[in-house]
Amino acid sequence: MQCPKPSISTAVIIGGGIFGVSTAAELCRMGVQVTLVNDGPLANGASGRSLAWLNSARRRSLPYHRLRLAGIERYRVLADRTPGIDWLSFAGGLTWDAEDDSNEIADIYRHERALGYPSELLSGDDVTRRIAGVDGSQVTSAGAILNGNEGWVDLPSLINKLASEVTELGGTIVTDAGPASLIVEDGHCTGAVCADGRSFNADKVLLATGPAVPAIVAEQGITIGDDTPVALLVETHPTAHPLQTVLNTPRVAIRPTPDGAFFLDSGWSEEEVIVHDDGSFEAPEETVSQLISEARKVLSGAPDLTVKAVHLGPKPIPGDGEPVFGELQELPGCFVAFSHSGATLGLVAGELLAEEMALELRHPLFDPFRPERFAN
Repeated sequence: MQCPKPSISTAVIIGGGIFGVSTAAELCRMGVQVTLVNDGPLANGASGRSLAWLNSARRRSLPYHRLRLAGIERYRVLADRTPGIDWLSFAGGLTWDAEDDSNEIADIYRHERALGYPSELLSGDDVTRRIAGVDGSQVTSAGAILNGNEGWVDLPSLINKLASEVTELGGTIVTDAGPASLIVEDGHCTGAVCADGRSFNADKVLLATGPAVPAIVAEQGITIGDDTPVALLVETHPTAHPLQTVLNTPRVAIRPTPDGAFFLDSGWSEEEVIVHDDGSFEAPEETVSQLISEARKVLSGAPDLTVKAVHLGPKPIPGDGEPVFGELQELPGCFVAFSHSGATLGLVAGELLAEEMALELRHPLFDPFRPERFAN
């Protein structure tokens, strides 16, 4: 049986993050002529400041869980096909909760086990013995959950790989073109026009501009719920340390990087980001110092961590917390990709969006996440 042929010949992708570049690569593989436009360099938005933890841990709706599992599996396939890469790891994820009434570790463990999600409950001593680089004495009395199927990806590295494939297959990537807007003719989306005046017409358009998606579709009278906060990600200088597992602890989340550094974030530090009247962001020095201190507490040997960079910017989160994928009913020809879990869903979303755009089908995995739910 032959693969179905695309029903379109051209597509424009607006956005150079993981959703945009992943979809572009899939469309190019299908023989569609793709033009991708971005307001700056590739990965200059949320994809470039993501913790990029590959997971479906804790609680969420069952359809969302299934989609995330499919996302993780795509990375497993990628890892098998590209052995030796240093920007994708499946060393597991380890999480524990605070020593107070908010601790849900026992319930989360049973919930994950009931779903068949790989989950082990470890004591602090178990953690010290089994998880390299973690100070198990910091684990609270309820224990920690080890999800052995989880991992991390360095999204800029993946985006660069996919972008190279796009150009090798004849696609065009236009960077530093300024913000783009949609071209609409007779109620249909027919392309994009960039701030620098260049316009690109196509059979189908994907809007994958991260936190800017709701505002851009609002210009067309379309509502997508938006609960986007400002995120803070601290990047350390490389240091000699054995941690490979992603940590999600009460006061800090930690993810290794390919060059031996760490990315750090947390909920409390995000809340301390200052948003100025001109729209710029600032991370107080005390907040950054405290995040470093919290990381040193949970890492074995309390390594001397120094700050290389502080990354600030909007973190895309839809209004109901779940992804938004698919064609806009109110604007045929325009597809959207707007989700918090960009790393985990990056490959599978690109695959399914490309199929929907090029083959004119609606994938059932996307049905709970259609943009029209906000209109209803």
